[in-house]
Amino acid sequence: MEELLSGQSDPDEKRCARQRIEELRSLIRKYDYAYYVQAQPLISDRDYDRLFSELVELEQRYPDLVTPDSPTQRVGGQPLEEFAHVQHRTPMLSLANTYTRQEVLDFDRRIRHALGHETYQYCCELKYDGVAVSLRYEGGRFVLGATRGDGTVGDDITANLRTIRSLPLVAQPVTVENVVLSDFEVRGEVYMLRRDFEQLNRQRIIEGEKPFANPRNLTAGTLKLLDPRQVAQRPLQLVCYYFDSDQVRLRRQSSNLELLGAMGFPTSPHWRLCATIKEVFAFIDEWETRRRKLPFDIDGIVVKLDDLEQQRRLGTVARSPRWAIAYKYEAEQARTILKDIVLQVGRTGVVTPVAELEPVFLAGSTVSRATLHNAAFIEQLDVRIGDTVYVEKGGEVIPKIVGVDLDARPADSKPWQMPSYCPCPHRSRLHRPAGEVNYYCESPACPWQIRRRIEHFASRDAMDIEGLGEKVVAELVEAGFLETIADIYDLASKRDQLVGRPGWGTKRVENLLAAIDASKAQPFHRVLYALGIRHVGEVTAKLLAEHFGSLDALCRATMDELQAIPEIGPRIADSICTFCYDPEERQLIARLRKAGLAFSAERQSTQSQQPLAGKTFVFTGELDSMTRTQAEELVESLGGRATSSVSKSTSYVVVGHMPGSKFTKAQQLGIPILSERDFLELLRTHGVTI
Repeated sequence: MEELLSGQSDPDEKRCARQRIEELRSLIRKYDYAYYVQAQPLISDRDYDRLFSELVELEQRYPDLVTPDSPTQRVGGQPLEEFAHVQHRTPMLSLANTYTRQEVLDFDRRIRHALGHETYQYCCELKYDGVAVSLRYEGGRFVLGATRGDGTVGDDITANLRTIRSLPLVAQPVTVENVVLSDFEVRGEVYMLRRDFEQLNRQRIIEGEKPFANPRNLTAGTLKLLDPRQVAQRPLQLVCYYFDSDQVRLRRQSSNLELLGAMGFPTSPHWRLCATIKEVFAFIDEWETRRRKLPFDIDGIVVKLDDLEQQRRLGTVARSPRWAIAYKYEAEQARTILKDIVLQVGRTGVVTPVAELEPVFLAGSTVSRATLHNAAFIEQLDVRIGDTVYVEKGGEVIPKIVGVDLDARPADSKPWQMPSYCPCPHRSRLHRPAGEVNYYCESPACPWQIRRRIEHFASRDAMDIEGLGEKVVAELVEAGFLETIADIYDLASKRDQLVGRPGWGTKRVENLLAAIDASKAQPFHRVLYALGIRHVGEVTAKLLAEHFGSLDALCRATMDELQAIPEIGPRIADSICTFCYDPEERQLIARLRKAGLAFSAERQSTQSQQPLAGKTFVFTGELDSMTRTQAEELVESLGGRATSSVSKSTSYVVVGHMPGSKFTKAQQLGIPILSERDFLELLRTHGVTI
């Protein structure tokens, strides 16, 4: 790049930069389409990152050349105060739903009657279980995105939609009837893949948060976030099915789908033209079976007249079109016996009732347990032990009881009541705080809480103690070796007792003790996360560690001081204060200090070497050669500091694949940006080879 620009006068230099920027944007759009829409990568991630980093550097040098449709602008801008309202040019109608074949036959009869002797056919498409959106383009560029709202007026969510990688910020130019399409509206559905939904839920559970109910609810909630930077962190997908423009009048819905694909919009490959209602039913039956194999949720099939002129003539009734209908699949259910209701205790003491079921096959797997949420849910459903119940998978993922066959209820059944005491050996009293539906076990000595808390403490993202997994924790708690997380560091004094246990040879014990000893070198932010403070996840722990520098300083902070930190609300602040003033927690921390754990960030700098001393690094996006955690640890081992937020004091921002909002802030502040290749080269100069 420097060779390209060297020796030029300022105007010529800027002209060359402008040309190169346009070339890079065009290439990146091409590769984004191949990767996110066609799922056929054309280049390696490293080569892509190299191009992206070059574009970043040029836009940083010439900020007046940055445009809203640049690929660098997908990471989300500043938070919004509220959503503006958008008037839809054409109402966004809701489809009439049907669950029976007879209603589909009635729909076909009405179509046949309305069209008389005209021939017609249907375009059948999958009904994605997502959130409908409208996308407006002017001059081929994405300018406005909105929710359906009430069908007439929706919310302006342009900034949030811009973060979706498969949404083209610039459409591919396509000529129809000698007109290059430039001003048009596209409609589609935003959704989330099941694997991404499950990954987000796993992280929520690790952080002690309530998991999301299903992918659609999570998608809808994400699009309603006022901070586009948060939206950029969630992997939303887009599928498009509608095109409208004053520049051209298309004739068929199937032509719409083909045109959208040619313009670079993601469309479903699973649609079919059906000449008869018999063919429609064949398509419905086919996907009732095949939908389980899709990586996303569908809840039915959309049946539309293919001829757009026939659609226009049939018009609408109320808020639904006469020319289309949605056949919705019933959620797959299974009927089984509720054998028992047991209590499950989490690491924060939350007590959750769980149904023990007679095993039954449901939606691709055998189900033997199902959540009952809380005592209020059980009372509302009036579900009892011995009942015959109906089970389905919420969002096709989490088994839940949705009904009771009252006719099959045993004559001697009794309503279930929440016990007053935790069923753990300590018989701790259960407590429900005012305004909450959850019950809590009040005793920190509850062995189930202890197990969950120790599992969390030893987990990979916390203290990373290899060999101290779920089964080992359960065994050591049951045997009386572990009652608190601090007991982990006393296991060395019980070496001989451990070696004498079945399955515990000398080598296994020594490996575990070595892993425990190595965990003492973990930095303060990981220790803070490992403590398991309610609502303090990995990201929040790092934020608090950076801001306060030590646990002592954190525990001296007032509620107001805590809430003054971005991303710290009253719930987190209250949880921190409760933890810091708890006598048992303070006693626990004293033992952990004595064991040698880091309770301040200062210890990290004294242990580090000097090559990167005084340098602060922020990582954003996915790296090819290592995880982000590994990269941060390498920086810290060379004397540098790795933080999670970009500020004027940041030395470098390392940009990987799919960077987040930190990248935009780095651009705004003029922070030097390194590609992964640049970062690896920097490490190599200090003797670190990956």
